Amino acid sequence: VQLQASGGGSVKTGESLKLSCAASGMTFSSFAMAWFRQAPGKEREFVAYISPAGAGTEYQDSMKGRFTISLEKAKNTAYLQMKSLKPEDTAVYYCAADFGRITSQMRQNNYRYWGQGTEVTVSS
Repeated sequence: VQLQASGGGSVKTGESLKLSCAASGMTFSSFAMAWFRQAPGKEREFVAYISPAGAGTEYQDSMKGRFTISLEKAKNTAYLQMKSLKPEDTAVYYCAADFGRITSQMRQNNYRYWGQGTEVTVSS
């Protein structure tokens, strides 16, 4: 299984950005996907989760309404659409995956497969 995250960049407060996570080596529809992020000097934290085939989603409370996780099955790709970005959203964003439905979506240890990270910088 390989995950390739992309789409990061530098934006200003209030702008939007869409991250992509291209997956290979797996049956995409059987895997749950998630996004985590790690800000400078902080621990990595949960951002969003989508269950296999997109049946359900979960978000960190502070990101509800601003971030949307989705899947494009034809491209074996998961997305994280981020709107109304704030400087505190500055971080390296990682996509993660594992087989089947994850019950404790926020726990990093529940995901065996990780992408390399893509950096997002939000300036005021």
